[in-house]
Amino acid sequence: MPQSSFIMFDEEYREITAAIEKLLRESNAKCVYLVDKDGQLISSSGETRDIDATSLASLTAGNIAATGGLAKLIGEKEFSILFHEGERDNLHISVVGQRVILVVIFDKRSSLGLIRLRVKKASEDLNKSIQKLLDRMAAGADNENLLKEITDDDIEKLFH
Repeated sequence: MPQSSFIMFDEEYREITAAIEKLLRESNAKCVYLVDKDGQLISSSGETRDIDATSLASLTAGNIAATGGLAKLIGEKEFSILFHEGERDNLHISVVGQRVILVVIFDKRSSLGLIRLRVKKASEDLNKSIQKLLDRMAAGADNENLLKEITDDDIEKLFH
């Protein structure tokens, strides 16, 4: 199935935002981003004002794509978790449900172990919300296809 952009519904957006805000609090991270594999920002939370979210989203998606190529070279399906360590800040990047990318930026106030533990739980919650969203999008596409199949003659028959 080809991937398409998300059509975000209010209920799922609130669930997704609540999940990343909970991850932010429980992991003591600086900020959390959820990005689709096309590089579009879905949601963010935390100290995000000094970060260009558009660039972060597209570079993260590119990073996942590049490491996917590396994984295939060595016979792996993908690398689902990436970690980048910096002098001040660290990035924990994980693929959720093979569809979205969770980016956690953290510093010395947290630890990689705590981040991994909290990301694992948050990924389960996010995966449920994303699947619900995909199901809802599919149902909407089915309804749209049904509407396209109704002809003028069908409408006339309904009203006569």
